Amino acid sequence: MIRRIVLAAGLIATLGGLMQNEAAATDPYAVTQVWNHNYAMDRPWHGPYYHQSYGQPTALVVPPTVSMRQSLSWGVSQNLMHPVHHQFGRSANSPGAARRGRFHATPNWPSHTDQFGVYYVRGPW
Repeated sequence: MIRRIVLAAGLIATLGGLMQNEAAATDPYAVTQVWNHNYAMDRPWHGPYYHQSYGQPTALVVPPTVSMRQSLSWGVSQNLMHPVHHQFGRSANSPGAARRGRFHATPNWPSHTDQFGVYYVRGPW
């Protein structure tokens, strides 16, 4: 009798786990999309540096399937992977930028790729 109860409880737990995995497998990017949306609502798409040629931060539009970017550093290795959260909407016009004084210029001897004022933003298509 106890064996049957333990066997039934194990079967129910296994089936419950399979059903949860099946439900999560239907849309694996749903959690990522919600995270990206919430992050983009609270934070700007650019960093503290402006691009030398334009005097403002510049968006490098990448395909909408891109999820990660790599930043490189000179000297002691600080190569990092960062998620790409921001995405332009379909009705996005040319984004405005703040005055030049609000951002830092690229240093004379840059030590990191984040100091060039080019920021990844996923495209709307």
